[in-house]
Formats: sequence, C-alpha cells, structure tokens
Amino acid sequence: MARYIGPVCKLCRREGMKLFLKGDRCFTDKCAFDRRPYPPGQHGQARIKFSEYGLRLREKQKVRRIYGVLERQFRKYFASADRAKGVTGEQLLGLLERRLDNVVYRLGFAATRSEARQLVLHHHVQINGRRVNVPSALVRTGDRVTIREKSRQIPRIKESVEGAERRGQTTWLELDKENFTGTVKGKPVREEITLPINEQLIVEFYSR
Repeated sequence: MARYIGPVCKLCRREGMKLFLKGDRCFTDKCAFDRRPYPPGQHGQARIKFSEYGLRLREKQKVRRIYGVLERQFRKYFASADRAKGVTGEQLLGLLERRLDNVVYRLGFAATRSEARQLVLHHHVQINGRRVNVPSALVRTGDRVTIREKSRQIPRIKESVEGAERRGQTTWLELDKENFTGTVKGKPVREEITLPINEQLIVEFYSR
C-alpha cells in the first residue's frame, strides 16, 4: 500500500497545528512548525479564508495524517462507525485509537505512530503471545500487547519506554514497563484524546 514518504513537518504546517509526527523533536526549538507557523509553499503566508467545505476537508485530512491512514481505509472506518450504535464521530475516533500501531504508540513503545507502524511490520510486537504484523489490527478489551523478548534490548524501544509519560497516560491502557507489556482495560475514552479534533466536521464532510 502506498504511504506518504515526504517531509512530515510540512503536514503540521499545512494543518496549522502540531501533529507530533516527529516525536521528541516536536518538543524542542527545532520544531519546524514553531519556526514557520504558516502553510508551506510560496503563498503560505497569504491570508487564507476557508469555505464551509474547506473547513470540513481540512479536519478530515488532519485526523488522517495524525493516525497515518489513507483515504480509502479512512472511509471504511467511517462506514463502520456510521453503522455502529452511538455517536458516529466518537465511534470513528474509537476505531482509530484501537489500531495496533496507535496502541503501541500510546503505550510508549515508539516515539511516533509511524515508528510504531514499523515495529509492528518488523514482527517486534505480539498480541496475547502471538506475533502480529498488521498495523491496522484492532485490539479488544483484555488483549495483552507485548514487545517480543528479543526486541526489548533495541535502544530505540528502551528510550521510548522511558519517555512514555510524555505521550500522555490513558485509563483504557495499562503499561507494565518492566515486562514491556500493555493491557487493554476497556474502550478508548474521548476525553483522553487531547489533540483539538472536531469529529463532527468529519461526519458532516462524509454526510454531505
């Protein structure tokens, strides 16, 4: 499947906010968004007024880029959320949060979601003792997500676990640092998704 392989700092500038796609670099003065907080391109500093459609499009693109999901896959998530009981926008974010690569990131095993995706693809992650190499796999309540024993000595993983608190703690995930294990205690909580996301605009975008 095709992936975006360009400079990710441009994505933050395009969306007008930090998406934390560079991990620890986003917390330093080297952050490109802090240096140039305007959209990329020769007209980036011009005053831009979005239409109603443009506002909804930008919100959808922002969420896609945060979770590293392509358009076709994102549409499938929305369709599943639309069929589920409850508020469609919250169901959508819940599905995205339950992705294995996001869970690996949330637990602190990786500094970014793209790094977490790579760990999963390279067979470093197990669910309930079984190796899983599908980043989009959805975890369920009671699942145990573990870093493979041979992979626990990788310096990058050890560094990420030590700085896990920076990425924020969640009540639906429980981390055991010593054993490199995380337990899914329940479903994602909307209040714990701290990035400024207005999921209602995404619902309106696909419902137009």
